[in-house]
Parts: sequence; C-alpha cells; structure tokens
Amino acid sequence: MSKITLPDYLTFASEMQSAGLAVNPSELHGLLTGMLSGGLSLTDKSWQPLIFDYTNEGMGWPDKALTLAQQTLDATIKEMTGTDMELSLLLPDEEASASLFDIADGVADWVNHFISGLGLVATDLKKASSQAKEALSDLEEIAKLGIDEEDDMQEQAVLLEQVVEHIKVCVLTIHAEFGQKPNQQEAAPTIH
Repeated sequence: MSKITLPDYLTFASEMQSAGLAVNPSELHGLLTGMLSGGLSLTDKSWQPLIFDYTNEGMGWPDKALTLAQQTLDATIKEMTGTDMELSLLLPDEEASASLFDIADGVADWVNHFISGLGLVATDLKKASSQAKEALSDLEEIAKLGIDEEDDMQEQAVLLEQVVEHIKVCVLTIHAEFGQKPNQQEAAPTIH
C-alpha cells in the first residue's frame, strides 16, 4: 500500500513558477483544502476548472504541475477523511531555506486561500454551526498575523507552531460540518 504524501515544497514551487501560475504551493494547498472542507466532490475532477479559473485565467496547467496538484489533493483527501483526522500544511521549510518570516507568510497565504476555497465551492456559511463560524472567525484573524522582527524569534517560532496547530483544528471543524465523507459502504466490511 503506497503512502500518499504532499509534494516537496521547493520542487512544486519551481514547477509552478516555470509554468507561470499565479499561485504558490501554500496557496494552492490552502485553496484545495478549503474546497474539500466546503464540500468539493472527492471522486471527480470538478476542482480543475475552478483552479484553472482562479490561477491561470481559465487556461489549463502543464502536466507536471497538474500531477503535483493532484498529488496534493489526494494526500489531503487521505488525511482529512482517514481515521486519524490529521492535516499537514504545505509550507516553506528549512529545505527551501525558509526563514521564520517566510514560514509565517506561507501560513497567512495558506489560511487566506483556504477561506477563498470555501468561497469557490459556494459553501453556505450562513447555515454553519456556531463552532464552524467561530473556527472561520479564528482563521480570518490568523490570516492577518505576522512576525515582528523586534520580538524574540524563538518565542515567535513556538507561537507560530501553536497557531498552525490551531489552524488544523479550525479546518477540521469546518470540514466535519461541510466536507464530503467517503462512501461508508466502502469502509464497512460485508458480513455474511
């Protein structure tokens, strides 16, 4: 059984840049996760025209970039619909020579595009529970955060890790309410 993982940030960023796409890996992952959390189908390619419109004026993507996007979507579906209810964020990292400021910018990009992804699939947030509304409100506030270079960087790094964990909780709360669930019949064994 192959374990589906998110693509390497630097490889994906390079591929997107060379394709001239108006999005970075953090933004795309946030967008796809928002679309999934808002009810995007788990089994068709309905996400592709939405992404093409949003990032490339309706034009398709080169095969390699599209393959990496599909890999990102597959890994996210696997995480969000699995029994562990986990979520990884595709952010710049040490391998991409990312500073704390780069990571914080990636977090803000991810959150902003997550919120946009909810809008792209027309999630009816007016009907959301109080928990989902609170989670969305938290995400909107997190999207405005930044790192102050006057502050202690180690302390800021710890706080950023805590913020990322809170983002995951907020996203999973919204997904639990609006996201599609895998076919229950596939998961249940047949008893004779």
